Amino acid sequence: MSDSSLRARIEQYYATVPLLFADAEPFGPLRLFVRKEPGTPYYGGPSHAQPVAERSAAVTAADIARVRARQRELGVPEAFEWLAEAAPTLRARIEAAGLPVAERPLMALDPHRLIPPQPLPQGVTIRALTADDPALPAALALPRLAFARAGTAVGPAGRAELAAAAAELTADGTVEVTRPTLRAGHKTLVAALGPDGTPLAVGHYHPANGTTEVGGVGTLPTARRQGLAAAVTAALAAHARDHGVHTVFLAYAEDTVARIYARLGFRPAGVTLLIADQPARS
Repeated sequence: MSDSSLRARIEQYYATVPLLFADAEPFGPLRLFVRKEPGTPYYGGPSHAQPVAERSAAVTAADIARVRARQRELGVPEAFEWLAEAAPTLRARIEAAGLPVAERPLMALDPHRLIPPQPLPQGVTIRALTADDPALPAALALPRLAFARAGTAVGPAGRAELAAAAAELTADGTVEVTRPTLRAGHKTLVAALGPDGTPLAVGHYHPANGTTEVGGVGTLPTARRQGLAAAVTAALAAHARDHGVHTVFLAYAEDTVARIYARLGFRPAGVTLLIADQPARS
């Protein structure tokens, strides 16, 4: 696949996958994804805005202000997300509006690269979770702990903290509203599970038109440095391929993580995702 074809597939993916969970409200050359139902089925939203590719150069400060006002009305983060190469002038306008912009380079899996299962610690198993899996609440809660402490160093948060976070997501309804998304195949959640069934690492993907982004890969801080994130990433990519996905890509924030992905067969995609106030991609 050529670089231009890959970029086109990624651009189409970002424009269409939120529509599995949301309606798009137009604001001139911007559109805001507004969730159809409560819950967090797609990263932490969707509640972000993005430019309409062919009209990105026309975005004005007034357009950005109108979107942010609508996001405040909805009670969601004033978040924007777009491909740098598709809207090269937008970053300056977003930053001028007072929103810091973060870069997330993208990598895509070599379509000819086989993905063998990665080694796991003794007693650890890996599987795609069903909607009724008893590990689901903890698996959904794990990223909250994983991304609260960035990096790959071992941290203090472990099983007790995970159980408490899982109880919160069960009580607030997040677990229940996620189950239909899993049943419909709009979301696949893979977990590496300890001998007692506790999720130690998780990740997910949302397929659309033969393309998907692997995301939300995180490890319980006390279980880091055992190769679990690599194993989950490989399992997600293999599962996606086995279910008709041809283009698999991901975003990264740190070079140390990019090196792990490179060992699995991912290569730079020549595309950078820009995000502003999007906590789900932290």
